[in-house]
Amino acid sequence: MNGDFRVGPWLVQPSLNTISQNGTSNRVEPKIMGVLVCLAEHTGEVVPKEKLLQAVWPDTFVCDDVLKRSVSELRHVFGDDAHESRLIETIPKRGYRLVVDVKPANGKTPAHLATAQAIEEELPQVRPINRQWRVGLLALGIAVLVGGFLLAFNVGIRARLVTASGPPLIHSLAVLPLQNLSGDPSQDYFADGMTEELITQLSRLSSLRVISRTSVMRYKSSNKSLPEIARELGVEGIIEGSVLRAGERVRITAQLIYAPQDKNIWAQSYERDLQDVLALQSTLATTIADAIRVQMTPGEKAQIGSFRPVNLKAHEAYLQGLYHLQQAQDAKYKRDKQKFSEEEIERTIGSFQLAIKLDPNYAPPYVGVWEAWDRSPLPPKDWAPRARPMVLTALRLDDTFAEAHRAMANILMADWDWKGAEKEFQRAIQLAPSNINAHDNYSSFLFELGRVQEGVKEDELGQELDPRNDRMIDAYYYTRQFDHAIELYHSQAQTTPSDFFPHWMLSNIYALTGRHREAISELQAMDSVLEYRELAAALGRTYNSAGYERTLKMYAARLQEYSRKSYIPDWYIASIYGFIGDKDQAFAWLEKAYKARDNMNDLANPMWDPLRSDPRFANLVQRVGLPATTLEKLAH
Repeated sequence: MNGDFRVGPWLVQPSLNTISQNGTSNRVEPKIMGVLVCLAEHTGEVVPKEKLLQAVWPDTFVCDDVLKRSVSELRHVFGDDAHESRLIETIPKRGYRLVVDVKPANGKTPAHLATAQAIEEELPQVRPINRQWRVGLLALGIAVLVGGFLLAFNVGIRARLVTASGPPLIHSLAVLPLQNLSGDPSQDYFADGMTEELITQLSRLSSLRVISRTSVMRYKSSNKSLPEIARELGVEGIIEGSVLRAGERVRITAQLIYAPQDKNIWAQSYERDLQDVLALQSTLATTIADAIRVQMTPGEKAQIGSFRPVNLKAHEAYLQGLYHLQQAQDAKYKRDKQKFSEEEIERTIGSFQLAIKLDPNYAPPYVGVWEAWDRSPLPPKDWAPRARPMVLTALRLDDTFAEAHRAMANILMADWDWKGAEKEFQRAIQLAPSNINAHDNYSSFLFELGRVQEGVKEDELGQELDPRNDRMIDAYYYTRQFDHAIELYHSQAQTTPSDFFPHWMLSNIYALTGRHREAISELQAMDSVLEYRELAAALGRTYNSAGYERTLKMYAARLQEYSRKSYIPDWYIASIYGFIGDKDQAFAWLEKAYKARDNMNDLANPMWDPLRSDPRFANLVQRVGLPATTLEKLAH
C-alpha cells in the first residue's frame, strides 16, 4: 500500500510511523507499522501468521510471540480489545483480520497535522556533521550561555525545540558514549562509566527499549551521522553528550535527538560537585525519561529517581574496575572463561575491592568482583565459594539491583538449583527489562534446560537490544540450523580475530556434521589464538599422516598434559572423545567434570549428541538435577 491511508477514523502515515486521530498522534515502531500495512492491504481477509512474518521480517528468524506483541501494540494504540475486537480480529490457529474499512487518505491535511508540520518547518535543520564536532559545539554553546564553567552550582538551560504538540513519543533509545572533554585519556574511565551507568538507569524502564553498551560503544569517536547510527541500531531517539571533569567539579552536557528527522528535542547542561555525581546521574535519567514522554510505573519512577550517597573515592574505584572489565571485553569480545589474563583479573578485582573497603555499603563493587572471577581463566572451584557471599551482600544492600540478581542466578545455576536460578533471572529482567546481560544469560539457561523455543525468544529480544552483535547464533546452534550458525561464526571470527570462541564452535559443528578436515582446521585456528602454536602444528601433521580419529586421540592426550599446568576443562576433553565415538573415555571425563561441578548444566549442547543415546547420559542428566522433562526435550 503506497502513501497514507485511513483505518476508520484514524489517519495512518507509514512514512512517519504514526497513527493519528482528533489531534492525538501516536508513533509506533517500523515493524509494528509493517504489520498494520500488511493487514490493511488485505482488509477483510484473514492474513496467515506465516504471511505476516514473511512480509515484515523476511530475513529474520522470529517466533509468533513477536507478532503477538506487535498486534497487541496496535490494539493499544487503536483502543481495541482482543476479546471484543472492533478492528483487528484474532483467528485462532490461522492469523489476523482487519475488519474496519481502509481508504486512501485525502489530499487535505488535518488541522492538527498542519500545525505540527508548520512547527517542524520552523525547527533548525541539523546537518549530519561529525559527531565529535557536534558534541563539542553543543558543549561550547551551552558553556557560553552559562557564562563559563564552575561559576554556578546548578545550571539548567533547557532548549525546548518542539512546541505546541510537544516532542514525539520515543519507544527506543541509544545512549552514545559520552565524550571525555578533559583532554586527558586517563579520564576515559570516568566518561565511559557515566555512559554505562546512564544506560543502566534507563534500562529499568519497561516501556523503553535501550540499546546495550556493547553495541553503542562501537560508535565511540565515530564519524557517522546520527540518522545513520539510528538506522543501524533501529532506534528513534539518541542521547549524545560530553563529560568535563575539573578538580572536584563535573559538568555533563547532553542532548536528545529525534533520529528520523535529525532534530534536537532537548538539550541541557549540569554542573555539580563530584560528590553529587550519583544524584546528577539520577536527575539526568529522570529528565531524559520526561523528555521522551515514556510511560513509567510508580515503581520505575521511584527507582530511576533514587540514589544513595556513596563515598566519592569508592565510586571512582568502582568506575576504574568497570573500565578494566569492559576494556578487556571490548578488546577481545570473547564469550568464554579465558578472556582475561591473570594480570587483568587482579587489577580489576583490586579496584572493586578498594571500592568495597572505602564504602562497604556500596552494592555494585561486590557484583563486580563476581563478574571478574566469572570471566577469569581459573576453574570455578577456585573462586565460586568466595563469589556467593559477595553477591549475597550486594542483594542485602540493594535488592533492586538487577545485576546482583543476575549474578545470583548464575551462581544458583552452577549449583544446579534450576528453579532458584530461573526465579533470579526473571527478577533481574523485571527490574531492568533492557539489561542485555540478563537476557543473554537467561537464554543460555533456557537452552541448557532444553527449552529451545523459549531460548530463541530471549535471543530475539537480545538481538533487539544489541543489534550490532549476532545474538541469534545460539538459537541457530541449539536448533541445529548449522548452516546459519556457520555463517555467523565465520563472520564473528573475521571481526574478532583474537577470539578463540568462534573457532571452537565451528570445530564442534564440523565434527558433528562429518566435515573432519574443516574441524581440524578450526581447532588449529583456535589453538593459534590461544598461543598453543606447537599443538596447532601437531594437529595438521597428524591429520595428514594418520587421519581424523588418531588426530583427536593425540589431541586429547596433549590436553591432559596441559591440564596439569593450567586449567583445561574436563568436559572439553570428554567432548573430544565423544566426537570419535570413544564413549567410555568420554563418560570417564564427564564423571570428573561432574565431581568438579564444572559446566555440567549445558547437557543440551549439540556437542553431546554423539553420547545422548547412551543410558549413562540419561543418568548424568538425572544426577545433575535437571527437570524430568529435559530428558524428553533432549531426546532425538
